[in-house]
Amino acid sequence: MTNRHVPLPPKTPRRTAGLFVGLALGAAVLTGCGSAEGVSTDCGLDGCTVTFDRETNAEASILGIEARLIGAQDDQVTVEVAGEQLTLTTGQPAAEVGGFSVTLEDLTADQVAIQVAQGSGG
Repeated sequence: MTNRHVPLPPKTPRRTAGLFVGLALGAAVLTGCGSAEGVSTDCGLDGCTVTFDRETNAEASILGIEARLIGAQDDQVTVEVAGEQLTLTTGQPAAEVGGFSVTLEDLTADQVAIQVAQGSGG
C-alpha cells in the first residue's frame, strides 16, 4: 500500500479575505447589541428586541443605532430610535425610521419592549 501525499492548493488572497469577512460578520452579529443598566437586548441577524425597565431613561446601542426610552403612559410609549422620536401604541403597525421598522412588542407596569428590525429597503 502506498501513501500518496496530495498537496493542498495554495492559499489565495481572495480565500483569506473571505475568511476575514466571515469572521468580521460573525463578530458584528455577536456585538451588534449593547445596553446599559435597566435595558436588555436580544438580537438576531436582522433585528433586536429591546426591553427597558419602564422607569428608566436608559439607551441601547443596536444594529449601529441608538434606541432610548423617553417615557411611557397608559398604552403609549415615546422612544428615540436613530435620532428620531416616535410615539408607539400597543397594536399599532410598525413605524419606519432611518431604514428600520419599530414596533411596540410589550408594555407592562414594569417594562417596555420594542422590536427594531432592518427595513424592507423598498
